[in-house]
Amino acid sequence: MKFQMIHENYNVRDLEKSMAFYEKALGLTEKRRKNAADGSFIIVYLGNETTDFELELTWLRDFDRAYNLGDCEFHLAFRADDFEAAHKLHEEMGCICFENPDMGIYFISDPDGYWLEILP
Repeated sequence: MKFQMIHENYNVRDLEKSMAFYEKALGLTEKRRKNAADGSFIIVYLGNETTDFELELTWLRDFDRAYNLGDCEFHLAFRADDFEAAHKLHEEMGCICFENPDMGIYFISDPDGYWLEILP
């Protein structure tokens, strides 16, 4: 029996702001979406040409507070083909939230506070 990871879900407060962040910061674009008939939710799947794995962003109309992300000890990791250029972009965006020079990695934070690891 084999399993393939296909997506990870992040719930977001401002769908358009999150989509713009993921496109600018990581080159992820919308692949498809699901809209609730009653308008109570929108699910957008983001991806790119390097993998079939997708990031699922879920917006819930009636959720009225920031999401509790605990201690941000979970994250999604991305390998950058040009680590220096990625670091420069993320520095300009002001989204770097933690760097570990000894390990050669850093983390960025999305508009809702989710951490994303950037690897060379």
